[in-house]
Amino acid sequence: MLDVLSSLLLVLFVVGYLVLAGADVGLGMLMPRVARGPGQRRRVVAAIAPYFLATEVWLVALVGVLAGMFPSVEHHVVERLWPVLPALAAGLLVRDAGLWLRSRVPGAAWAALWDGAVVAGSWTLALSWGWILAALIAGDAGATLFTVPCALTVAALFALRGAAFGAERLVGESDAESADVAARDTRRIAAAALAGCLVTAAAAVPVAGVGPAALLPAVLLAACLAATAGLSGPMLSRHTSAVAIAVPGVLVAVAGGLPVAPIPEATAVLVWSVLTPAIPVMLIGQVWLYRMTRRPSPAPGFFA
Repeated sequence: MLDVLSSLLLVLFVVGYLVLAGADVGLGMLMPRVARGPGQRRRVVAAIAPYFLATEVWLVALVGVLAGMFPSVEHHVVERLWPVLPALAAGLLVRDAGLWLRSRVPGAAWAALWDGAVVAGSWTLALSWGWILAALIAGDAGATLFTVPCALTVAALFALRGAAFGAERLVGESDAESADVAARDTRRIAAAALAGCLVTAAAAVPVAGVGPAALLPAVLLAACLAATAGLSGPMLSRHTSAVAIAVPGVLVAVAGGLPVAPIPEATAVLVWSVLTPAIPVMLIGQVWLYRMTRRPSPAPGFFA
């Protein structure tokens, strides 16, 4: 029983991280598109931060559960994906450095430098996560006819989630242009991601691990993208983008063929005794933070 619950917990953390990180990583990817001047770029950074801090709590929890209860999966991931993991770490460090350092020194050149770091780090993160998820599904980290379109499609899902996030977060009393651009882009990005899904699905036919179990999540993903690409897409994108970015994590669980070994009972009890009181705090804290920072501050703050 604990093995099943622990596996579901790992999937929860993967899906939770993708949904939450999709918002701040995706908006960082779209900064050049939705922010055309210094004031708008500051609002984008203010929208991302401090939201990204809570997101990374989920990543820490994910790594902790993976190392503590699924060492065989951790070994498999590190062994198969070691060329991609440094890129992922570099993207995380560069993006976070941009968010932390942007407002430390006054001046347009300094802000532009770290705005570029946010954009570059966000794109690196999205593409790295896309490659990792594609490689786990296919069992091959090489550049194949499946991994390349799959990685690009996941990156598009990050961008879609970021556009939906920006359409809500960048609304202001005097300047809603960035929010309008983000809202309109949800339809275009969803259409591009849907095309990527079709290409990826065609390339997945010969992939050994992809079987009937992957059909339902794939259909759900296509339905969400089709709905978002429709005329009412911007109004639906807050929810459809969250479901869409969650699907790759579910696909890894059902089609990844990960080497899951039995979890020692003492280890499971120890980890669950720590996490049981922490999970409600994480969920409540995330909801509270989201509601508290639903609009970026109009005045300069710590991050922007």
